[in-house]
Amino acid sequence: MKISQISEGTHQLSVTVENMLFEGLWEIPNGVTINSYVVKGVETALIDGVCGWDGVPESLFKLLDDLKIELSSIKYLVLNHLEPDHAGWIDDLLKVHQDFEVYCSDKGAELYRAFFGENVPIHVVKDLDRLDLGGGKVLSFHMIPHVHWPDAMVTYDASSGTLFSCDAFGSFGNFERSAFDDDYSDEELAAFEHETIRYYSNIVGAFSPFVIKAIEKCGGLEIKRVAPGHGLIWQSRVNKIIEDYRDYALYQKGDARKEVTLIWGSMYGMTGEAVTAAEQALMDAGIKYHIHRVPETPWGEVITSVWTSSAVILAMPTYEYKMFPPMAAVLDEIGKKKAYGRKAFRFGSYGWSGGAQKELDEISERYKLGWTFIAPHEFKGRPTATDLEIIKSRVNELIDEMS
Repeated sequence: MKISQISEGTHQLSVTVENMLFEGLWEIPNGVTINSYVVKGVETALIDGVCGWDGVPESLFKLLDDLKIELSSIKYLVLNHLEPDHAGWIDDLLKVHQDFEVYCSDKGAELYRAFFGENVPIHVVKDLDRLDLGGGKVLSFHMIPHVHWPDAMVTYDASSGTLFSCDAFGSFGNFERSAFDDDYSDEELAAFEHETIRYYSNIVGAFSPFVIKAIEKCGGLEIKRVAPGHGLIWQSRVNKIIEDYRDYALYQKGDARKEVTLIWGSMYGMTGEAVTAAEQALMDAGIKYHIHRVPETPWGEVITSVWTSSAVILAMPTYEYKMFPPMAAVLDEIGKKKAYGRKAFRFGSYGWSGGAQKELDEISERYKLGWTFIAPHEFKGRPTATDLEIIKSRVNELIDEMS
């Protein structure tokens, strides 16, 4: 738990969550911070909250107590986003305090009623609506739907130039030393970047066109700092996180980094033998690559690598007339995340029947992935020396296609 002062009257209250699957799906080996913000003028507003898991709401209450803020003094609850990792604590709040008003978008109001019922006044806000807290603290609201739920908005405090962005510009990871980017070197932030890309690709990536629109909309604000619902507060490098998010959004269409992701699965080691040849070709070419075996590698990590890579190699056997099931599962999720326009090559073994290629074609068509495939290569049983040379040649062809 951590309290960080952002400006006069404005604080971040941060709780770190670990040892769980985020959204019940995504591994977070380095945890994730869930950030709330208190803005105090004459009246007090709490912007966003924390999840409702055991012990977490109590952590938020403890932080408020440390700030000497009575729950009864919170007059306004600003909910940028009603997903339960930010709003789940409201059940606990309602048990001890109901004399507050909610400010949220129209979709947010629908979700509030669905999650918590009709128990407090709800103000539905639109673009540029304002909430005057007194003492020079005026909050304005700006709609950024589908970043990443349809209810999403951001809240802006002009007096400090702070954009409270909730899921936008967020990151996985546990930032123990400080909540501010200023307190980390460029090298340290580069090490944290993977947590940001993993968050983006796993949580926000499918909504990339809306991210671009949100960045354009926020461009009219004088943003001195970005205070997200997860991850660091960005001050000295505020433009970096915004431009990074723009880059990540543009990766969706395939114009990503000159990197290759090799995803493979093998039942009895025969496809695995051919993977060794493919990896050798990548090393010989001196190109950056990521290699993941499924199902051993968490699919969130696989998606992150695919998101940043311009090219993908898929290696898997046929299994009962279909693709090796863990590969089919991860490709289906990649399709749902809308990682379009990659260069790709597929190879693998079969025994008594082929069929993996047919299912791959079906997934590609279902999600309109628009991947450009080098001619696939299948081999019966164990790969021969000729098969291995063909695979190396096709990998080099794929690399040439990236140029």
